[in-house]
Amino acid sequence: MGERASFSFNPDGSRLIRHGEAHPWEPAAGVSSLPQIEAHLAAHLGPVQHVFHELVSDAVHIDVHCIPPTPTQPYLRLVTSGMSDRPMNVPVDAGPEVPRYLELMVTLPANWYFGQTELEDERWYWPLRTLKFLARVPHKFDTWLGAGHTIPNGDPPEPYAAGTRLCGAVILRSPTVPTHFHKLKTPGKTIAFMAVVPLHADEMAYKLRHGSDRLGQRLDRAGVNDCIDPARRSVAPRLFGLF
Repeated sequence: MGERASFSFNPDGSRLIRHGEAHPWEPAAGVSSLPQIEAHLAAHLGPVQHVFHELVSDAVHIDVHCIPPTPTQPYLRLVTSGMSDRPMNVPVDAGPEVPRYLELMVTLPANWYFGQTELEDERWYWPLRTLKFLARVPHKFDTWLGAGHTIPNGDPPEPYAAGTRLCGAVILRSPTVPTHFHKLKTPGKTIAFMAVVPLHADEMAYKLRHGSDRLGQRLDRAGVNDCIDPARRSVAPRLFGLF
């Protein structure tokens, strides 16, 4: 894992990654797949309405593509490009099926606001901020992100913004996109697209003890998908410490 990340194991047997110091600032580098990603988004999610461009980039150039709702996709999507410019530091024992190249997506209600005023209000801005931060984590800490990985918002985790108790996230395969969206084959690499799903503190604790499959089952039974609802209730069992 390199000197900037070490690992132990959670009670469910999954890997727990602990990050050390981040790499110092470095110019963005890597091989861009931007044209292929833009075509992939348009083909499976709809036309991009707006791109949040980075003016100064550290390690990789992360842009966020905003895709408005369509008749078949009733969500507002934010999808990164640039995270996959460099491979992640995936351990050899993770298996060949684990993606080395990844882009991340946030799914929001159709009425989420991203005007200039809202971008100055953390209650609206935090999904975009979180997406950009997570997209850079593998390259700043010599690590990787994959399905089932949970990332708290600080240590101890704090709510992302006023008005929500969500304070961490899990990386999952999105259940709300077409099947062919999940992977993009380009010359020299295959890029996976995964969803960032915000969690409550007790949901993160439940996942660490019982695994992402069990957490996913509880989310499914409660009707929770990857569309962010800042006010949603936790799906972890009450009196979780007894389970």
